[in-house]
Amino acid sequence: MWPSRNRDPSVICLACGGEVPRSTAREYDKYGDRWDRENKAFEYLCKPCHNELCHHPRGGLEELLVELEAGDADQAAFLTGYLTTVEERYGPLEEES
Repeated sequence: MWPSRNRDPSVICLACGGEVPRSTAREYDKYGDRWDRENKAFEYLCKPCHNELCHHPRGGLEELLVELEAGDADQAAFLTGYLTTVEERYGPLEEES
């Protein structure tokens, strides 16, 4: 039997769950350091989901999520605590027009 010509493995988009070819996916590193590849397993996003992301720096975000025990509290309680903490530390949140 001949090997498959399609050597581009599929990956699953972590946002929408869609299956996309690895070559068209965007790497996602939850620690924000995609350049350090040693001993790292990446997650992937499809292009539409990647384009919907906020691409602003997120220094300290992971530490804040751990501090607020993200994933352990129910969603409403977590979001209330998150918004309160962010406003206390960084000032009021404003939406861009």
